Amino acid sequence: MRYLAGLLALLACCGGTAQAQRFPEHPEEDARNTGRAILLSVNFGAHLPGGDLATRFGPFGSIGGHAEWLAENNFLFGAEGHYYFAAPVKEDPLAILRTPEGDLIGRDQFLADINLRGRGFYLGGALGYLFARPNTRSGVRLMLGGGWLQHKIRIQDNDNTLVQVQGDYAKGYDRLTGGWALHQFIGWQHLGAMRRSNWFVGLAFTQAFTNTLREWDFSAMRKLEGRRTDLWFGLHLGWTLPLYQIPADKIYY
Repeated sequence: MRYLAGLLALLACCGGTAQAQRFPEHPEEDARNTGRAILLSVNFGAHLPGGDLATRFGPFGSIGGHAEWLAENNFLFGAEGHYYFAAPVKEDPLAILRTPEGDLIGRDQFLADINLRGRGFYLGGALGYLFARPNTRSGVRLMLGGGWLQHKIRIQDNDNTLVQVQGDYAKGYDRLTGGWALHQFIGWQHLGAMRRSNWFVGLAFTQAFTNTLREWDFSAMRKLEGRRTDLWFGLHLGWTLPLYQIPADKIYY
Protein backbone atom coordinates (compact mmCIF):
# COMPACT_ATOMS: atom_id res chain seq x y z
CA MET A 1 0.00 0.00 0.00
CA ARG A 2 2.90 2.32 0.76
CA TYR A 3 4.27 1.75 -2.76
CA LEU A 4 0.83 2.47 -4.31
CA ALA A 5 0.43 5.66 -2.29
CA GLY A 6 3.89 6.79 -3.31
CA LEU A 7 3.14 6.14 -7.00
CA LEU A 8 -0.09 8.14 -6.83
CA ALA A 9 1.71 11.02 -5.16
CA LEU A 10 4.39 10.99 -7.89
CA LEU A 11 1.75 11.04 -10.67
CA ALA A 12 -0.10 13.90 -8.97
CA CYS A 13 3.12 15.88 -8.72
CA CYS A 14 3.93 15.32 -12.42
CA GLY A 15 0.38 16.23 -13.43
CA GLY A 16 0.55 19.45 -11.46
CA THR A 17 3.85 20.35 -13.10
CA ALA A 18 2.44 19.65 -16.58
CA GLN A 19 -0.63 21.76 -15.82
CA ALA A 20 1.56 24.62 -14.65
CA GLN A 21 3.57 24.47 -17.88
CA ARG A 22 0.59 24.15 -20.22
CA PHE A 23 -0.13 27.81 -20.87
CA PRO A 24 3.38 28.96 -21.84
CA GLU A 25 3.55 26.12 -24.36
CA HIS A 26 -0.06 26.29 -25.56
CA PRO A 27 -1.61 29.79 -25.30
CA GLU A 28 -5.33 30.15 -24.99
CA GLU A 29 -7.20 29.73 -28.25
CA ASP A 30 -8.87 33.12 -28.05
CA ALA A 31 -5.47 34.82 -28.06
CA ARG A 32 -4.40 33.23 -31.33
CA ASN A 33 -6.38 35.50 -33.66
CA THR A 34 -5.76 38.83 -31.96
CA GLY A 35 -3.77 41.78 -33.23
CA ARG A 36 -3.34 43.14 -36.72
CA ALA A 37 -3.85 40.95 -39.77
CA ILE A 38 -3.93 40.88 -43.54
CA LEU A 39 -7.12 39.22 -44.78
CA LEU A 40 -7.08 37.59 -48.22
CA SER A 41 -10.52 36.43 -49.31
CA VAL A 42 -12.32 34.82 -52.23
CA ASN A 43 -16.10 34.92 -52.56
CA PHE A 44 -18.96 33.75 -54.72
CA GLY A 45 -22.25 35.58 -55.20
CA ALA A 46 -25.73 35.43 -56.69
CA HIS A 47 -27.38 38.74 -57.64
CA LEU A 48 -30.66 40.32 -58.71
CA PRO A 49 -30.51 43.48 -60.87
CA GLY A 50 -32.49 46.67 -60.32
CA GLY A 51 -32.88 50.10 -61.87
CA ASP A 52 -31.74 50.41 -65.49
CA LEU A 53 -29.74 47.21 -65.18
CA ALA A 54 -32.94 45.19 -64.76
CA THR A 55 -34.09 46.21 -68.25
CA ARG A 56 -30.90 44.80 -69.76
CA PHE A 57 -29.97 41.74 -67.70
CA GLY A 58 -31.54 39.05 -65.55
CA PRO A 59 -30.08 37.41 -62.41
CA PHE A 60 -26.34 36.73 -62.54
CA GLY A 61 -23.46 35.25 -60.61
CA SER A 62 -20.11 36.58 -59.48
CA ILE A 63 -16.68 35.58 -58.24
CA GLY A 64 -14.48 38.04 -56.42
CA GLY A 65 -11.63 38.68 -54.04
CA HIS A 66 -10.53 41.05 -51.25
CA ALA A 67 -7.19 42.13 -49.84
CA GLU A 68 -7.76 43.92 -46.52
CA TRP A 69 -5.95 45.20 -43.46
CA LEU A 70 -7.59 44.36 -40.13
CA ALA A 71 -6.42 46.70 -37.37
CA GLU A 72 -6.22 45.78 -33.69
CA ASN A 73 -9.34 47.86 -33.05
CA ASN A 74 -11.23 45.85 -35.73
CA PHE A 75 -11.32 48.57 -38.39
CA LEU A 76 -10.95 47.25 -41.94
CA PHE A 77 -9.70 48.85 -45.13
CA GLY A 78 -8.52 47.43 -48.44
CA ALA A 79 -9.30 46.72 -52.08
CA GLU A 80 -11.72 44.36 -53.78
CA GLY A 81 -12.67 43.14 -57.23
CA HIS A 82 -15.61 41.18 -58.64
CA TYR A 83 -16.28 39.55 -61.99
CA TYR A 84 -19.93 39.17 -63.04
CA PHE A 85 -21.12 36.50 -65.44
CA ALA A 86 -23.97 34.33 -66.74
CA ALA A 87 -26.52 37.14 -66.92
CA PRO A 88 -29.38 36.43 -69.36
CA VAL A 89 -29.88 39.36 -71.75
CA LYS A 90 -33.30 41.03 -72.02
CA GLU A 91 -32.42 43.59 -74.70
CA ASP A 92 -31.72 42.50 -78.26
CA PRO A 93 -28.72 44.35 -79.73
CA LEU A 94 -28.91 42.11 -82.83
CA ALA A 95 -32.51 43.01 -83.73
CA ILE A 96 -31.39 44.87 -86.85
CA LEU A 97 -29.76 41.67 -88.18
CA ARG A 98 -32.72 39.34 -87.66
CA THR A 99 -35.14 38.08 -90.26
CA PRO A 100 -38.89 38.77 -89.84
CA GLU A 101 -39.06 35.38 -88.13
CA GLY A 102 -36.40 36.45 -85.61
CA ASP A 103 -33.57 34.28 -86.99
CA LEU A 104 -29.95 35.16 -87.67
CA ILE A 105 -28.47 33.90 -90.95
CA GLY A 106 -24.76 33.10 -91.16
CA ARG A 107 -22.47 33.37 -94.17
CA ASP A 108 -23.08 29.70 -94.91
CA GLN A 109 -26.79 30.54 -95.31
CA PHE A 110 -27.69 28.44 -92.29
CA LEU A 111 -29.12 29.66 -89.00
CA ALA A 112 -26.37 31.14 -86.85
CA ASP A 113 -25.95 29.77 -83.32
CA ILE A 114 -25.66 32.95 -81.25
CA ASN A 115 -25.75 33.25 -77.46
CA LEU A 116 -25.98 36.54 -75.57
CA ARG A 117 -24.74 36.82 -71.99
CA GLY A 118 -23.96 39.68 -69.67
CA ARG A 119 -20.41 40.19 -68.42
CA GLY A 120 -18.94 42.81 -66.13
CA PHE A 121 -16.50 43.70 -63.39
CA TYR A 122 -16.09 45.98 -60.40
CA LEU A 123 -12.81 47.27 -58.91
CA GLY A 124 -12.69 49.49 -55.86
CA GLY A 125 -11.63 50.25 -52.33
CA ALA A 126 -13.53 49.79 -49.08
CA LEU A 127 -13.58 50.81 -45.41
CA GLY A 128 -15.42 49.03 -42.66
CA TYR A 129 -15.63 47.66 -39.17
CA LEU A 130 -15.96 44.23 -37.58
CA PHE A 131 -18.43 44.40 -34.68
CA ALA A 132 -16.90 41.40 -32.95
CA ARG A 133 -18.25 39.62 -29.92
CA PRO A 134 -16.24 40.01 -26.69
CA ASN A 135 -12.87 38.22 -26.77
CA THR A 136 -13.39 36.96 -30.33
CA ARG A 137 -12.86 38.04 -33.90
CA SER A 138 -16.32 36.97 -35.08
CA GLY A 139 -19.27 39.30 -35.53
CA VAL A 140 -21.16 41.61 -37.85
CA ARG A 141 -19.04 42.85 -40.75
CA LEU A 142 -20.00 46.22 -42.27
CA MET A 143 -18.17 47.56 -45.35
CA LEU A 144 -18.64 50.73 -47.43
CA GLY A 145 -16.76 51.27 -50.66
CA GLY A 146 -16.56 52.84 -54.08
CA GLY A 147 -14.93 52.13 -57.40
CA TRP A 148 -15.34 51.58 -61.13
CA LEU A 149 -17.97 49.32 -62.67
CA GLN A 150 -18.23 48.14 -66.26
CA HIS A 151 -20.54 45.73 -68.08
CA LYS A 152 -21.42 44.67 -71.60
CA ILE A 153 -23.31 42.11 -73.66
CA ARG A 154 -21.06 39.26 -74.74
CA ILE A 155 -21.96 37.98 -78.22
CA GLN A 156 -20.91 34.35 -78.58
CA ASP A 157 -20.95 33.08 -82.17
CA ASN A 158 -20.52 29.35 -81.62
CA ASP A 159 -20.01 28.51 -85.33
CA ASN A 160 -18.20 31.74 -86.23
CA THR A 161 -20.54 32.37 -89.16
CA LEU A 162 -22.18 35.74 -88.39
CA VAL A 163 -19.69 38.11 -89.98
CA GLN A 164 -21.51 41.22 -88.74
CA VAL A 165 -20.37 40.57 -85.15
CA GLN A 166 -16.81 39.42 -85.78
CA GLY A 167 -13.74 41.38 -84.76
CA ASP A 168 -14.20 45.07 -84.04
CA TYR A 169 -17.72 44.98 -85.48
CA ALA A 170 -18.86 43.35 -82.22
CA LYS A 171 -18.19 46.65 -80.44
CA GLY A 172 -21.14 48.18 -82.27
CA TYR A 173 -23.49 45.67 -80.65
CA ASP A 174 -22.06 44.93 -77.18
CA ARG A 175 -23.45 48.07 -75.44
CA LEU A 176 -20.36 48.51 -73.30
CA THR A 177 -21.28 50.64 -70.29
CA GLY A 178 -19.25 51.95 -67.38
CA GLY A 179 -19.13 54.44 -64.53
CA TRP A 180 -18.40 55.06 -60.88
CA ALA A 181 -20.21 52.96 -58.30
CA LEU A 182 -20.91 52.65 -54.58
CA HIS A 183 -20.72 49.26 -52.91
CA GLN A 184 -21.89 48.06 -49.48
CA PHE A 185 -21.75 44.78 -47.61
CA ILE A 186 -23.32 43.67 -44.33
CA GLY A 187 -23.04 40.17 -42.98
CA TRP A 188 -21.31 37.84 -40.55
CA GLN A 189 -17.54 37.37 -40.44
CA HIS A 190 -16.07 34.38 -38.63
CA LEU A 191 -12.35 34.28 -37.86
CA GLY A 192 -11.69 31.09 -35.95
CA ALA A 193 -9.62 31.19 -32.76
CA MET A 194 -7.43 28.39 -34.13
CA ARG A 195 -7.33 30.10 -37.58
CA ARG A 196 -8.71 27.01 -39.29
CA SER A 197 -12.29 28.15 -39.91
CA ASN A 198 -12.49 31.59 -41.51
CA TRP A 199 -15.48 32.61 -43.61
CA PHE A 200 -18.12 35.28 -44.15
CA VAL A 201 -21.64 35.45 -45.53
CA GLY A 202 -23.92 38.42 -46.11
CA LEU A 203 -25.72 40.79 -48.43
CA ALA A 204 -23.99 43.03 -50.99
CA PHE A 205 -25.50 46.14 -52.59
CA THR A 206 -24.23 48.19 -55.55
CA GLN A 207 -25.36 51.50 -57.03
CA ALA A 208 -23.59 52.48 -60.26
CA PHE A 209 -23.95 55.71 -62.22
CA THR A 210 -22.99 54.78 -65.75
CA ASN A 211 -22.94 55.89 -69.38
CA THR A 212 -22.36 54.13 -72.68
CA LEU A 213 -18.68 53.77 -73.59
CA ARG A 214 -19.38 53.26 -77.31
CA GLU A 215 -19.71 56.08 -79.83
CA TRP A 216 -22.27 54.23 -81.95
CA ASP A 217 -24.81 51.44 -81.49
CA PHE A 218 -25.49 49.61 -84.76
CA SER A 219 -28.89 48.31 -83.70
CA ALA A 220 -30.21 51.70 -82.53
CA MET A 221 -28.38 53.51 -85.37
CA ARG A 222 -27.20 56.16 -82.90
CA LYS A 223 -25.18 56.70 -79.77
CA LEU A 224 -27.10 55.53 -76.70
CA GLU A 225 -27.15 58.81 -74.79
CA GLY A 226 -28.32 59.34 -71.23
CA ARG A 227 -27.11 58.49 -67.77
CA ARG A 228 -28.02 55.17 -66.25
CA THR A 229 -28.55 54.05 -62.67
CA ASP A 230 -27.55 50.40 -62.48
CA LEU A 231 -28.49 48.69 -59.22
CA TRP A 232 -28.24 45.20 -57.83
CA PHE A 233 -28.13 43.28 -54.60
CA GLY A 234 -27.01 39.77 -53.85
CA LEU A 235 -25.81 37.13 -51.44
CA HIS A 236 -22.05 36.65 -50.97
CA LEU A 237 -20.35 33.64 -49.40
CA GLY A 238 -16.59 33.72 -48.97
CA TRP A 239 -13.52 32.07 -47.48
CA THR A 240 -10.75 34.06 -45.79
CA LEU A 241 -7.05 33.43 -45.27
CA PRO A 242 -5.91 35.56 -42.28
CA LEU A 243 -2.22 36.44 -41.96
CA TYR A 244 -1.75 37.71 -38.41
CA GLN A 245 1.07 40.10 -37.54
CA ILE A 246 2.33 38.55 -34.29
CA PRO A 247 4.90 40.43 -32.17
CA ALA A 248 8.06 38.45 -31.38
CA ASP A 249 7.23 38.28 -27.66
CA LYS A 250 3.88 36.61 -28.46
CA ILE A 251 5.34 33.74 -30.52
CA TYR A 252 5.20 30.36 -28.78
CA TYR A 253 7.27 27.29 -29.59
